[in-house]
Amino acid sequence: MQVYKGKGWSLAEDHINFTIGRQSYTLRQPDNAVAAFRHILINDSKQAASQQGAFLREYLYVYKQNVSQSSPAEGALPQLPLPCIQSSATRVFFGHDRRLAEGEKQAATHVSLDQEYDRDLSQQWKELEEQVVAIVHRGVLPANFQPTQYCLNGQTDNTRFPLAVVEEPVIVEVVFRNPLKVPLILTDLSLLWKFSPKDFSRAQGEEAGESVSNEKEARDLEAPLKNDFISTEVISEFFMSLEETKVARLKLLPHQTGELHILGVVYNLGTAASAGEGVGEGLTVRGRQDLEIQGPRLNGTKEEKTSVQHGPDRRLDPIITPPMPLLEVVFFINFPTGLLCGEIRKAYVEFANVSAVALTGLRVVSRRPSSSPSAGGRRPHPLSPTASENCSAYKTVVPAPPSSCRCGCGGPTARACTRSTSCSTTSAEKTSKLSHRVLCHTAVICASRSLSVRATARRSNTFQEQEDGHGGSMLVFVDVENVNTSEAGVREFHVVQVSSSSKQWRLQKCINPSKDKDSKLTSRQRGKLCFRATKCRTVEATSNAQEKYTFADVNLGNEQIISATTPCADFFFRRCLSAEAKKKGAGGAHGGLGHSRGAGADTSAEDLAGVVRKCSEVDLNVIVLWKAYVVEDNKQLILEGQLHVALQTIGKEVCSLTPKEEAQEMVLLKFRPEHPPPLARPSMEQLSYLIKTNLHYPESYSHPFPQRSLCMVPVTLRLSNCSLAQVDVIIDLRHKATSPESLEVHGSFTWLGQTQYKLRLRAQEIQRLQLKACFIHAGVYNLGTPRVFAKLSDQGSMCETSQQNSMPALIIINSV
Repeated sequence: MQVYKGKGWSLAEDHINFTIGRQSYTLRQPDNAVAAFRHILINDSKQAASQQGAFLREYLYVYKQNVSQSSPAEGALPQLPLPCIQSSATRVFFGHDRRLAEGEKQAATHVSLDQEYDRDLSQQWKELEEQVVAIVHRGVLPANFQPTQYCLNGQTDNTRFPLAVVEEPVIVEVVFRNPLKVPLILTDLSLLWKFSPKDFSRAQGEEAGESVSNEKEARDLEAPLKNDFISTEVISEFFMSLEETKVARLKLLPHQTGELHILGVVYNLGTAASAGEGVGEGLTVRGRQDLEIQGPRLNGTKEEKTSVQHGPDRRLDPIITPPMPLLEVVFFINFPTGLLCGEIRKAYVEFANVSAVALTGLRVVSRRPSSSPSAGGRRPHPLSPTASENCSAYKTVVPAPPSSCRCGCGGPTARACTRSTSCSTTSAEKTSKLSHRVLCHTAVICASRSLSVRATARRSNTFQEQEDGHGGSMLVFVDVENVNTSEAGVREFHVVQVSSSSKQWRLQKCINPSKDKDSKLTSRQRGKLCFRATKCRTVEATSNAQEKYTFADVNLGNEQIISATTPCADFFFRRCLSAEAKKKGAGGAHGGLGHSRGAGADTSAEDLAGVVRKCSEVDLNVIVLWKAYVVEDNKQLILEGQLHVALQTIGKEVCSLTPKEEAQEMVLLKFRPEHPPPLARPSMEQLSYLIKTNLHYPESYSHPFPQRSLCMVPVTLRLSNCSLAQVDVIIDLRHKATSPESLEVHGSFTWLGQTQYKLRLRAQEIQRLQLKACFIHAGVYNLGTPRVFAKLSDQGSMCETSQQNSMPALIIINSV
């Protein structure tokens, strides 16, 4: 052996070890004999199958004789060499097996040992859990927060002691490998464990009780020891083919709280010629193998980097906590697998607490808030799927003429209603170890194209008395296009209502001169709508006006949908939360000035940008509600849905469809740090929104030109400072339409009196100028000729910028 060992002569080594084993047994040295035969089996043997079978039978015979001669009952179970255990591949699962579907009922996908571990998906579940825990604790994640892990493996974070629940199984998945060319049979296979009972309902400082183990019970199967702490499942027979790798799932059921340590496995090892044959008499021995899992290598300090040190891996050391509620979620009544983009479909979810502990504080959180389910409350589900086909998810009323506007407010309560596909459960009985549990569900829904909504906000230059003192009005243009190319059997869409939600604005009425109120759109057809939006009145707000939203509904069909209730409001507030989270992730939203600045004050570039940006901010959310007529299985269905667009800036178009992200171009590497870019000053376009102008005049005016040749019409020019700073304004009336086309269509007129004015408007101040327009003959004229220039008063070096003028202001002069 000294000559051949380690030289690669494996057949010679096997022969020598076999001879040593035989001679040692003859000389009554059973320990040396077992060690020699063991060496033959644990190495990758190159012997023929018949020879390996002979070696194994010889080993089992000598092993059994050795065990029978040793002192029984008191000694520890001996270590077995076969089969090999891949300890690092051991997985531990806490909880019951996944519930299967029952007819129409689809169980929650949750987490199971049958699923492959996905690091990215696991991180997403962790982030969702952190979100809901932070909400429960008023936005702060507790310092002792430990994310829920139902399945532990070599890729999970196993540095902390995992938490299991009393009376719920702990399943250990052990990977066995048979290195021989002969089959193996393991019988009476179970786990070995040590348990220290502990009462977690008492003081934190209480120590665990005296440890108990099941080793004696596992060793003497003929007289099993009754155990009141842990029930151990036994696999009666586990067959392994030649050179097979096979997984065994072993189960423990804890009955008391405490600290559990899973030590290894215990079983009877035997041989069989084939799967159909049993274990030969006298060729079966009982022993154990320990599960020794090495933690990740440490690489944090210099000492750890220069040496080989490993951290702890505690996946086999769970803490058994007091009973907790156990939630099961079942989706039924044909939970959709395909939807149109923006479609709202009613589904029913059954929540079942299958434990003996009361469940409280049920919360739901979603990875995609803008496309997640919305909870509609506790309602009995229909008796059959067809009973809910035409049951609308919206609450509707008959609109009351003449006004089609219906407003409601949704505050922080509505905004906090987050609902989706991952649940957190809380026990009514508070414990020190486990405060909540998580149930995960993934729903895959294929989406088909529906409508594309484009919207733009423009300032209105018309003047209305009811707007005076409330910030004026603006026009909202909504362009709706059917982008569905007859997918999913869709015939046509009907736009039935356009609603708005904002802290400052509301849609007032539709000003389209169309008799057909219900906008019908077939494939690739486009419809255009125009609405007047006004500022919310002060009486509609409360002391917390900045936190309140006003919902306004303009119906185009026969029924009016109340958008301030579910599901419209739910999806809207969820979009708001998602948008706020994105802003925080990008460094927070830019804020404007919170007070007026007088002349001569020093305004920084950042403050200046904030002042100018506020002038063109809108913050108006438009909700387009539609119905689709679909043919499916030779019958017509009516689907309904909604699309949201958020108008943020005057004149900037927004679309409900997300543009495709363009591939990033290659860029040169920069090795030298560059100076930070200077703060960008406001553009000319941004500065053109400081002042809003309105002209108040009669739409038509009659004058006796044969008797008096000059017709003078009073016109009121209304100037509104849209900024939060003081603004200098210049009004120039000398501008005239000079193009032949403009003269031919609109004619020419003259402004009488002073031709230029200089004004100073305080923050959000409104001033009026009384003007007179002079006409010499009848016709149609455009009064929108005054040019308005403005600049911030404290920016002395800044030149005045021409202000935006929305559209022509036409007046009809009649001759009588």
